[in-house]
Amino acid sequence: MPEPRRFVGDDEDPLAVRSPVLFRLFSWYLRWYFWQGFDAVRMSRTGLPAFPENRPVILYTNHSSWWDPALFILLSAKLMPDRLSFGPMEAKSLERYALLRRFGVFGVDVDQPRGAARFLNVSQRVLSHPASALWITAEGSFTDPRLRPVRLRAGPAHLARRVDRAVLIPVAVEYTFWNERKPEVLLRFGTPLEASRDRSVADWTVLLERELTASMDVLAAESATRDPALFVSLLSGTSGVGGIYDIWRRLKAWSRGRRAQLAHEVPRRDGAR
Repeated sequence: MPEPRRFVGDDEDPLAVRSPVLFRLFSWYLRWYFWQGFDAVRMSRTGLPAFPENRPVILYTNHSSWWDPALFILLSAKLMPDRLSFGPMEAKSLERYALLRRFGVFGVDVDQPRGAARFLNVSQRVLSHPASALWITAEGSFTDPRLRPVRLRAGPAHLARRVDRAVLIPVAVEYTFWNERKPEVLLRFGTPLEASRDRSVADWTVLLERELTASMDVLAAESATRDPALFVSLLSGTSGVGGIYDIWRRLKAWSRGRRAQLAHEVPRRDGAR
């Protein structure tokens, strides 16, 4: 692993600030946090694609919600527990959530030229470790997942040219309501891409946009079916209306020797709703 150091005139080096112990503890807290806030976190049944264990991974995503950084920490801990996960965040936003620095989040001033240089500098240092994962909300700002065309900032394309052994994976994310009181978190991983200097930054940007758009389109179609059978449940949240009504239903079921069914949709025998 690269030796941690300080960046002159800038934030602390994320490699030095990140705490693996705090990362694990926070990921357990996030399980409860998402359990409280969502009906479920669901991954398309295509699953996490296979990629070499000894190579760094860049996961580039659309950016539709405030929840994204927390979701990526949760997914890193659940799906890639043996990897060191990092991710950039707009510097002004990170000032309000400074604790995220301890979990691998580093600030980038997107309005200044030095912000792009810092992003590339830190990202390349992170990705020099073969067991690293870098999560990038490649659209840069909050964007509705239904908007087309999908437009990405150039950061991932520059990394695709600079980090020879990296594997880039598009990740489509949606937060949507189905048939329960709380929303669903849906995600789909796309086809891995091998980093290469053979393409220009412009060509890489076009390719990355095309692959992410394809993943987002398929996820949107899966989401529209409201069929949990198309997904693997990574985390199940709380169901029911809440409050006095759910208490009454629990008592009523208990009096009949049954288990209360609080979800709006009756679970199928395969466990999906």
